[in-house]
Amino acid sequence: MPLMTGDPIVAIDGRLATRRMGRSKGPEADVVLQDALGIETVGELLHHYPRRYIDRSLVLPIGQLTIDAFATVIATVRSVKKRQTRRRQAMVTVTIGDGTGFLDLTFFNQPWAAGLYREGMEVAVSGTVQLYRHRLQLANQEIEVLRSDEQDLVHTGRITPVHRAAEGISPRTIRELVWRALEQMPSLPDPIPDDLRAAESLTDRDQALRWIHFPADQPELDTARERLKFDELFTLELGVGFRRRRLAAERTGIAHATTAPLLEAFDASLPFEPTAAQRRAIADVDGRMAAPQPMNLLLQGDVGSGKTLVAVHACLVAIASGHQAAIMAPTEVLAGQHLRSVTSLLARIGAAPYGARGGNGPSDQHSLFGETPDAPPAMTYALLSGSVTGTDRERVVKGAADGSLDLVIGTHALVQEGVTFADLSLAVIDEQHRFGLHQRTALSGKGAGDIDVLIMTATPIPRTLALTYYGDLDVAVIDELPAGRRPVRTIAARTAEDRTAAEALVRHEVAAGHQAFVVCAAIDEGNRTQVRAAEAEADRLRADVFPELDVALLHGRMRPKEKDGTMERFRTGEADVLISTTVIEVGVDVPNATVMLVENAERFGLAQLHQLRGRIGRGGLDATCVLFDASEPGNDEARARIDAMVSTTDGFALADEDLRLRGEGTLFDVRQSGMPDLKLARLAEDADLIARARDRAFALIDDDPTLERHPDLRAELEDRFAGSIDWLFRS
Repeated sequence: MPLMTGDPIVAIDGRLATRRMGRSKGPEADVVLQDALGIETVGELLHHYPRRYIDRSLVLPIGQLTIDAFATVIATVRSVKKRQTRRRQAMVTVTIGDGTGFLDLTFFNQPWAAGLYREGMEVAVSGTVQLYRHRLQLANQEIEVLRSDEQDLVHTGRITPVHRAAEGISPRTIRELVWRALEQMPSLPDPIPDDLRAAESLTDRDQALRWIHFPADQPELDTARERLKFDELFTLELGVGFRRRRLAAERTGIAHATTAPLLEAFDASLPFEPTAAQRRAIADVDGRMAAPQPMNLLLQGDVGSGKTLVAVHACLVAIASGHQAAIMAPTEVLAGQHLRSVTSLLARIGAAPYGARGGNGPSDQHSLFGETPDAPPAMTYALLSGSVTGTDRERVVKGAADGSLDLVIGTHALVQEGVTFADLSLAVIDEQHRFGLHQRTALSGKGAGDIDVLIMTATPIPRTLALTYYGDLDVAVIDELPAGRRPVRTIAARTAEDRTAAEALVRHEVAAGHQAFVVCAAIDEGNRTQVRAAEAEADRLRADVFPELDVALLHGRMRPKEKDGTMERFRTGEADVLISTTVIEVGVDVPNATVMLVENAERFGLAQLHQLRGRIGRGGLDATCVLFDASEPGNDEARARIDAMVSTTDGFALADEDLRLRGEGTLFDVRQSGMPDLKLARLAEDADLIARARDRAFALIDDDPTLERHPDLRAELEDRFAGSIDWLFRS
């Protein structure tokens, strides 16, 4: 009976699947594959692609190795020696040779290594060449046994695959299992239609899976990679297109009125002229909210570009049409900043905080002294977060439920059980990447029907990411800063002299009447030890560095009232310097702050650093951000991130660089989203392939929206989107 992709690993070869590592009594190979790598079936094993390859045509003879260079060598084990060091630790030295020289592989405190290698074994080793006591060694070595006593094409072909392994199973065992599986597998069906495959000049699925694991040469490997990358991207785009078409067919939204006295009054009351980019975004929002289909819009804008104005306008469109709106932010600090922005923007049109005099909607009553009540406000708004408790919370929850409260600004408290809305028609979700999928959909579900959703992010999303993982959203971009905003000068500090100059800059700016941020290294806010370290750093700066200044401390473990009090002291200018963890990353607007020092900037990602830098220079004043780089000399990626920050203030350029440096997994939480992972395709490198896959997928969906005529593709879609079936078919 032929082997099938749904069969368990043990069906490949019972002896091989139950092999244990070395002489260990640990778990069997198939158990390790399941527990450590999530591989349970033959199909999952075949999609566990090699992480690298050993190409015998590219290896170097030992006699040609260069000190400090990275190299791969194929040689034979000549001797295995085990001894104890003076510290009574086991040290195993495996000496290999290839006829041109000898190379030592050293294992410290790994006595079992002596049993893994025997004289006569052929091994491939990679690492950095070093010289120790006149003998060649490899640092950070990776070793792969190619041949034991047998001659076997599985391990001795010209190109040998090396699969990602785990404790308890070796790449060799995985390679043998894949080889045996492919030997027994019939030709695999191809879900991609023949005409599409021919148009894209792609090999078939069966051939690609065989070549990706055991290519005869580089052209075969390239052909296989191209096909399997296309599969990943095409299926992802097919899911995005399928969902977009399904939602358009299934959902009926609210056709809002986009011209109303409230909106005209708001536009006339603005104390500044919106940028052309803001005007374009507002027009885009108006057009989508006026349509009977639900809006699902991602609003991108760099730090300080004025996204809040667009969000408030959208809220007023909903309210002027007789409905309610909600703004959800990921932190108390950001929710509080939104409340202040809303208060500032709406004060001139007669809006009032809910519960203020004249601000309780239908519950207003005549005064006991017979005075007439104030005129009802044009609209009401309120905050609902963890810091709003007791009767204040009850009043806000009641107002949202009975419809007397128009706009609610809050945190995840908005999606808690017991919070309902009389007629919610718009949800604004800020910094949405910080929320889980269930939290985003839970807020959307608070409406009576299919509401409009506006998602905002100040972390620019690379175009390739917007076309894939965010591909179900429409995108609007604010690509210019308001008049008066100046680019922040950024400096990398790597010496003691640099630090002294940066501290002097803080004193100079404070003396000029300005303020400064000092951001501590990224810490785990849930770790008391690291929080205490931040507090100790604050004490050191207060006592030793800035004894003449008023220094305040802000971190994530502080109670909301403490946090608010500290922020208010800094906002009002009472505190000169705010020492903070990354809780200030978003949502802090202190126009008087003109300098920021970031400790251990090498520990932060580019998006975080860009967000932090955006906290200064918001008042039209010259501002400077100093990034202290304490990375090791060989940490090229950290240096590249900091150098990128120095070279540009363009958030979109930095987003592309971040994608190139770190990959999409760090920019988009694939596991949290439930979306299919990319194993071979790379968004930073495969932009052309993404565009081709998207065009083909969307054209196919346009022709067959339910994939009724393509059952194999429908099955493939269900398999790849297994972690987000609701998102694909129902939500």
